[in-house]
Amino acid sequence: MEVFRHTGRMSHNNSEEEEGYEILDVSGSNHNALQKVLSDLIGPNQSVMKQVVVGSISGMLSGFLFAKVGKLAAGTLGGTVLLIQIAHHQGFIKINWDRVQETAEQARREIQRKTHHTYPSMARSVQEFVKNNVFLAVGFGGGFLCGMSF
Repeated sequence: MEVFRHTGRMSHNNSEEEEGYEILDVSGSNHNALQKVLSDLIGPNQSVMKQVVVGSISGMLSGFLFAKVGKLAAGTLGGTVLLIQIAHHQGFIKINWDRVQETAEQARREIQRKTHHTYPSMARSVQEFVKNNVFLAVGFGGGFLCGMSF
């Protein structure tokens, strides 16, 4: 990916103004930029106040969004279940509960099989992050709970 950056240079040849532009190659720099920003904000060698503030703000935003999306999802799911039950009771639809239970059991086994392999490594990495950034994690937890209350 190339980006043009204005250099601000001008040449005065025959009273024409030409502005200079420099071509910058920024491919792959998004990852490095994000990594630099995160390393400036979090890490075991950052100040406690910075970690608590960053954790609290990110926790509040996450909690607020989680609460709003959760309410919407719960309302949608609850309304759908009610409509299906009413339609089943009125005879509009017939539900094969044995097949529903069989499919749900297959899905549960598949999810359990997949998470059995990925969960331990994910849990270790989260544990390591929290151990290295205790104040950030505590700030995030408190902010998340405060954000849920809005």
